[in-house]
Amino acid sequence: MIAAMKSLLVVCLLAASAIAAPAKKYHFDLLAVTPKPEVKADVATVAKDRVEAQFKKAIESNPQLVATLDGAPDPLTKPDAYRRYLTQKHISGSYTVSVEITEASEAIEPMEGKSNSQRMVVHVGIHVLGEAIPGRTWGFTGDGQATVKQEIGMKVRDADRNYAWDGAAETAVNDALKTCFAKLAMPKVKQ
Repeated sequence: MIAAMKSLLVVCLLAASAIAAPAKKYHFDLLAVTPKPEVKADVATVAKDRVEAQFKKAIESNPQLVATLDGAPDPLTKPDAYRRYLTQKHISGSYTVSVEITEASEAIEPMEGKSNSQRMVVHVGIHVLGEAIPGRTWGFTGDGQATVKQEIGMKVRDADRNYAWDGAAETAVNDALKTCFAKLAMPKVKQ
């Protein structure tokens, strides 16, 4: 009975420590945001600007991301020193990140039963690829997408368009980061 209680206590302590374990931290260096050729040119520029701004904002504000590495050795000329620096700063990994806009669209739809308003629908889909620094080895991928539907008046205002695009880009970026962090948290497979 006492042995069973000790085992239960150990299991409870392990579970509590797993719950209380702080999230790993990473450094992301945004390399590029590019739309796929299939994304229509008229929305590609808008989507690129919004996604890039939201990704940079996430790098600065997400608690799992370290935006700057002050005093870090050059990873190209001193890779071992760079790795030691990351370990000392409790940063689990450093990555260059490329974001590809896989989908982007904007549409205006009529609202049923309302003659004086319509709906703006903005959709954004992205694919994130991270390569480890140093070494440029494959690190992770993640996908995110969002659709924002906003009721607007009969005239489309710039404020309505900005709000819808910003909301869709922010949600798509957060969705992709959630996927990226989940993949980065998975145990590494030894080969």
